[in-house]
Amino acid sequence: MTQPLTPAGAAHGTAPRTDLWKPVLLRSAASLVFGAVTIFWATPSVEAMGWAGGLYLLAIGAVTLWGIPATGFGRESASGKMLSAAGSVLAGAGFAVLLLHSDLLFGVIAALGLGVAGALELACGIRNRGRHVLARDWITSGLISLGTAAILPFFISLGAHALLGVAGGGAIILGVLWALSGLTLRHDSRSTAAKP
Repeated sequence: MTQPLTPAGAAHGTAPRTDLWKPVLLRSAASLVFGAVTIFWATPSVEAMGWAGGLYLLAIGAVTLWGIPATGFGRESASGKMLSAAGSVLAGAGFAVLLLHSDLLFGVIAALGLGVAGALELACGIRNRGRHVLARDWITSGLISLGTAAILPFFISLGAHALLGVAGGGAIILGVLWALSGLTLRHDSRSTAAKP
């Protein structure tokens, strides 16, 4: 999915740092851990759903915010602002889901958080397509998050297990996407560093 570290025609100020793979792999790990928890948890309570889902959203929001400097975007740039907003929305939704435990609130707040963040990532990917190494991944991640957000409210009446299953399914897909991206970035950064 990822492109070379410095694509031809890259916009000024969008050259990512060589350690970009770290926040990408950390986001992947958070998504895969949450997805695995949702698969093997047979009968989660509403409170447990709130804690698990809230911690997941909070974690990926925090990692998104932490990783912005590694992307090469300044926080004042348009793309930096979009990624900052996406991370903030995810972290805010995570915090709200941690505090408010109900099937309805989880379905609505998690869907809003994933939907808004997904739309912002999609916009950032489209804006930087062909100019940034993560543009395609942001597009794909945005679409997956929007899809998860669109489906989640339809499972509110089925309870915590169904809601966690839908959110966890999206998290696993995102985790695999970000793992492939992070491993590719790590390999490319090693190859670049090894060249004289």
